[in-house]
Formats: sequence, structure tokens, C-alpha cells
Amino acid sequence: MTSEEFVKNVFKSKEDLLKSYFDSSEDSYVSSLIDSLDLNEGQNKILKEIIDGVLTDALYGLLLGIDGSASIGNIQESFKLFDEKNNELTGGEIEGYAWEYFHN
Repeated sequence: MTSEEFVKNVFKSKEDLLKSYFDSSEDSYVSSLIDSLDLNEGQNKILKEIIDGVLTDALYGLLLGIDGSASIGNIQESFKLFDEKNNELTGGEIEGYAWEYFHN
């Protein structure tokens, strides 16, 4: 796996989560809470934008933290992340790909 593939898969996971939260056929705690709000279409759209923003901020920040470009908690340091084939995924490339996938 490359750094780009890793970031792309994190982004895809975010998109899949968001989709599942607003799918009433999903049997999840979050989707059932959203359904229980009985929102109109406009309110539902706003809530979806809020949750999308929260997930983006959290995952983008975590990716930058792993790459050493931002702090996780109060500590900023570089981490080394490897796939199962011992390919390093960190080392400065995650930041650029994270911006590309989460903010473009």
C-alpha cells in the first residue's frame, strides 16, 4: 500500500460512515438517532453537512498527526506507520494526500 492509498481508504471510510448514518435501512446507533429526530429535508441536509465536517476535521487532523504535521492531543511528533508488507506509509507524504482528498 502507498501513502496515497492509505489516505484514500481513510477518506472512503469517512464517506461510507456518512452514507450509513443517513441510511434508515442501516441498523446502527447513529442512524437510529438521526431517524428519531424526524428532520425535514433541509434540516437533514444541514445535519449531514455538520457530521461531514466533524468527520473531516477529526480524520484529517489524525492523519496529519500520524505524519508529524500536527499534534495529537498536546504532543506533536512523527510516527512511523507500515503496512503488512513493511512499506512505510508515513514520512511526510500523508499531509499532501490528506489535503487533496479531504479538502479538494
